[in-house]
Amino acid sequence: MGTKNIAISDEAYQMLRALKKPRESFTDVIERITRGNTVLELAGIVSKTEAVKIERRVKDFRTQSSQRIFSTVEGLK
Repeated sequence: MGTKNIAISDEAYQMLRALKKPRESFTDVIERITRGNTVLELAGIVSKTEAVKIERRVKDFRTQSSQRIFSTVEGLK
């Protein structure tokens, strides 16, 4: 594996540095944040039963959130 020197702005360097974990090189950071994960990599991570439970909880959370937003908007009128 070869190396390349690149020029980046001070702002970009600070952003990259903030993402850097202890003992991680800048190359490691760039590879970690640019690695493209796909939805297919998640296949089989939870059982069908767990997926149904998660889906129900998400729907409940969305309903509750919508109700809070509606209530807040009504309170502002």
